[in-house]
Amino acid sequence: MVHTIRRYVPAPHRKALVSSTSSLSAGTSPVKTSGTVLIRSAADVSDLVNSGTARGRHAKMIVIIALGGIFLDAYDLSSLAYGLPDITEQFGLSSTMAGTVTASISVGSLLGALVGGWLVDRIGRYRVFMANMLFFVATALVCAVAPDVWTLIAARFVMGIGVGMDIPVAIAFLAEFSRLRGKGSKGSRTAAWSPAWYTATSGCYLVIMLLYFFLPDAQLGWLWRFTVGFGAIPALLVLMLRRRYMNESPTWAADQGDLEGAARILRQSYGVDARVADDAPATTPRQARPGLAAYARLFTPPYRTRTIQSVSVGLAETFGYNAVAFGLPVIIATLMTQGPLTTIASSFALNLVFALTGGLLGSRWASTRGAWPMMTLGFAIQFVAITALGLIGDPSGTAVVTAGILMLGAFMFAQGFGPGAHIMSYASLGFPTSMRGVSIGFNQAVLRLGSTLTLFFFPILSSGLGTHVYWVILAAPVLGLIALLAKRWEPVGFDADAEERTRIETKSRG
Repeated sequence: MVHTIRRYVPAPHRKALVSSTSSLSAGTSPVKTSGTVLIRSAADVSDLVNSGTARGRHAKMIVIIALGGIFLDAYDLSSLAYGLPDITEQFGLSSTMAGTVTASISVGSLLGALVGGWLVDRIGRYRVFMANMLFFVATALVCAVAPDVWTLIAARFVMGIGVGMDIPVAIAFLAEFSRLRGKGSKGSRTAAWSPAWYTATSGCYLVIMLLYFFLPDAQLGWLWRFTVGFGAIPALLVLMLRRRYMNESPTWAADQGDLEGAARILRQSYGVDARVADDAPATTPRQARPGLAAYARLFTPPYRTRTIQSVSVGLAETFGYNAVAFGLPVIIATLMTQGPLTTIASSFALNLVFALTGGLLGSRWASTRGAWPMMTLGFAIQFVAITALGLIGDPSGTAVVTAGILMLGAFMFAQGFGPGAHIMSYASLGFPTSMRGVSIGFNQAVLRLGSTLTLFFFPILSSGLGTHVYWVILAAPVLGLIALLAKRWEPVGFDADAEERTRIETKSRG
């Protein structure tokens, strides 16, 4: 029987120790007695989730809803891709102002990622997850009726704050409601953000295509308004599902010293009859709630190398993605000189057939092949595809245009199963629960800075350089390959919480 989830609220009357970490983990596993699982520490809760023992209908629904948040992020980021020429014409924009419109959402998401990542670790996953949906609903409607370009820019900026806050919390949920290895593992579900993303971008172009056929010719200039406004509908649906099914991460609750709350979540979301053992410590050690200085911890051993590598591959991924995937309509319409219908249909097919297929394979293979090999192969294929596009230059004739579009498809396929799928594994799985939000938030903030610069300069560069812009884009897979080959680090299957507990215990004994 499925019950409606009650919102987790940390009980203020429960005492918790900030220091005295020697009893953080007693080295024991959760004890199962007559169908009841007894927990004595945060380590027991983490072990239950990581082992796959705790599996329930609500836990799967939470994963689906988290992916729903990723869907909205991608839809809102993609919804102006096709409409930029119409926006430029309606508001009489220069190429610089057009770049400002496209970059405004990335600037907002940069701020949202920094603040959201910190809040996710400080006040919990649930509260941030529920609050940021309001950004999506309100700003989609404001964008749709924007009377001038500055209203549009402001609304897209606020929408970006919601997008930036959503990524850290959604990825944290994917990691913390999944087992460590095997089917439905943290690696697979974290990589699942990629097919969710491309489902959204494909859906966005499908909406554009349907509107293109149904709107009168005189109203096609307003197509972008309908596309952006439509984003409020799935946002409302996800908000309603979140209110019904969402709950706090049990590992985060346990890290805060609230074993009773963690046990309750395990019962509600996983269907596990978890109870706090009678001999559990009366006061449970917890991690100190992070301040803004928590970002400095990312640059201390052993996290410094992981942070630098995750940011490097992330910058490579976001530069390539925003230049090629977001710029598909510009590339096909301008650099390949194709008409509106061909542009829409090609963008839709490239996202659905190539990128989504790649994303599904990346998610499926994550737990067996790992993130490092697939990212390396993905960047290598992208290098070949962009080099081919640069050599093709201005396409002439159906065969050459087809070859160019197939190279774009190869880039998108490699993006889906390689860097697109696994950058979140690098940003999240190498870091423990206590700092996962901060690690994802910092990673996303840096990536959004790169995204902002790409979205701002790509219209200018593509206008000024023409097809020579491909040689600039080639820097993306080159940077990615350098970052990966510098150190072979595999985050999939790695237990960062156990590593942190071992380090704390070693320090306390020393």
